[in-house]
Amino acid sequence: MDQLITLGGQEQEKIKKPFFRQGRFFVLVIVALIVVSGGLFYLKTGKLPLLGTITAQQKPAEDPYLAFLSEVYDKIKENYWDKISDEDLSTLYKLAAEKLEGKPQNLETKDKEGVKKMVAAIIKDKDTAGKIDFSAKLEDIVLANLKPFGRSRLYTTKQEQALANAVQNVNPEKDLYASLGLTKGASQKEVEEAYKKKAEELKKDQTPEGKKKLEEISYAHDVLSDAARKQNYDKAGIEPTVFSKLVRPDIFYIHITRMSPTTLEEFQRAADSVNGKKGLNSLILDLRGNVGGAIDLMQYFLGPFIGPNQYAYDFYHQGDYTPFKTKTGWLPSLVQYKKVVVLIDGKMQSSAEVMAAALKKYNVGVLIGVPTKGWGTVEKVFNIDHQIDPNQKFSALIVHSITLRDDGQPIEGRGVDPTININDKDWQKQLLEYFNYPELGRAVKEMWDNPIPAKQ
Repeated sequence: MDQLITLGGQEQEKIKKPFFRQGRFFVLVIVALIVVSGGLFYLKTGKLPLLGTITAQQKPAEDPYLAFLSEVYDKIKENYWDKISDEDLSTLYKLAAEKLEGKPQNLETKDKEGVKKMVAAIIKDKDTAGKIDFSAKLEDIVLANLKPFGRSRLYTTKQEQALANAVQNVNPEKDLYASLGLTKGASQKEVEEAYKKKAEELKKDQTPEGKKKLEEISYAHDVLSDAARKQNYDKAGIEPTVFSKLVRPDIFYIHITRMSPTTLEEFQRAADSVNGKKGLNSLILDLRGNVGGAIDLMQYFLGPFIGPNQYAYDFYHQGDYTPFKTKTGWLPSLVQYKKVVVLIDGKMQSSAEVMAAALKKYNVGVLIGVPTKGWGTVEKVFNIDHQIDPNQKFSALIVHSITLRDDGQPIEGRGVDPTININDKDWQKQLLEYFNYPELGRAVKEMWDNPIPAKQ
C-alpha cells in the first residue's frame, strides 16, 4: 500500500532586526522608481523596458494527434517489458501505417520524430473523423504487434471497464437469480424452493441443453444458498472463486477457479470450516481452469503455504528482476495436511501459473496434470493525457513484465510442468512413490473427472 509520508522541519527562528539596518528600505525605493518609470515608459511607447527578464514567445500548441502518438510511443519505450529500440518501434509504426493506408510510407528517420513526420503527412488531408480513426487504429496495431502478440492493446473506456470487472470477478450481464426464475435479492428459502423445482424438471431432460441448464442452476444454487456468497453477490455482483468438499473423511478438496480480491478470504473460510477435524490429513488443491486475475494477491496468498517473508516470485522488466516476498504467514488450518496434491491443466494462466510455480519450487505438494497454458505476462493499464476524441477516452494496455517459473525460466510460452503427468498410464503408481496411500490416488481421479463447481 502506498503511504503518505509527511516531511516536517523545525520552524526557523525569526531574526528581528531594524528594517533600515538590513538595507531593505533603500532597495524598495529603487524598485519603486523602476516600476514607476517602467509604467510611464509603457504608457508612452507601448513597450516595456528590459529589466533583465525576457518574455519568450509562446510555442504553438502541438497537433493533438501527434501529441497522442508521441505519448503512446514514450509509454511503450518506458513500460514495455522488453527493451525496444527506436529503430524497431518506428518500423512497427511504419508497417502499421502501410497496412492501414494500403501503400508504402516514407519514414525519414527511424525514431519518434520520423514517425511523427510520417503520420503528419498521412493525416493532413483527412477530416476529423478520419484522423481519429487512423490514429486509434495505428496505435492499436502497434501495441498488438508487441510480443507476445495481442496482449498489449489500445483500450476504450468500455474495454477498460470490462477488464476491471474481470479482475473483480464481476459479470454485469450475468444474473444468477434469473437462472432460477427469481428476482434479484430473493431470500435463501426462495432460492432453495426454486432450485428444487427446476432441478426435478431438468433431471428428466437428458439432452445436452438440458444438462447444461441443470449445471447452470446448480451453480446459481451453490452461490445463492450460501449466506456469505449471497451477500457478496447481492452487494457487488461478485461471484465466488473458491469451492470445497470433504471427499473422504481424511481428504479435503478445494477448487480455486480464479484469483480475485475475495479469493484469499474465501479460501481461508473454506480451510477453517474443517480445521481440527479428526483424521483429516490430505488436501487436493485444484487450480485447473484458473485464468488468474489479481497478481498482487499472490504475495498474500502464498504466505499460508510457504511462510512469511519468503521469496515467492519474480518479475522481469527490461533486464531487471524484481523479487516479491510473501506478506503473510502460515495458515493454522493448513498445518494439518501432511499429503498435498495440486491439480493443474492447460487452461491455467497468469497468476495461477505463478502460484503453481511457487508451490512446486517450495515442494508444497505434488503437481499432477498437464503443463499450464504459458501465459506468463503482467499487463498494466496506462492513462493517456493527450486524448483525440471528445466522445471517447483511450488508455494503453501494455505488457509490463513477464513472470518466471520454478526453474527461473519465463512462464510465457513454456507453462509450468507437472510433477506427474496425468496422461501417464502409471500416474497413480507414481503418486504412491510420494504418498503410499492408494485412496488418495482414487480421490484425485474422482475429482479430476468431476470437479466442483461443474463447468459453466
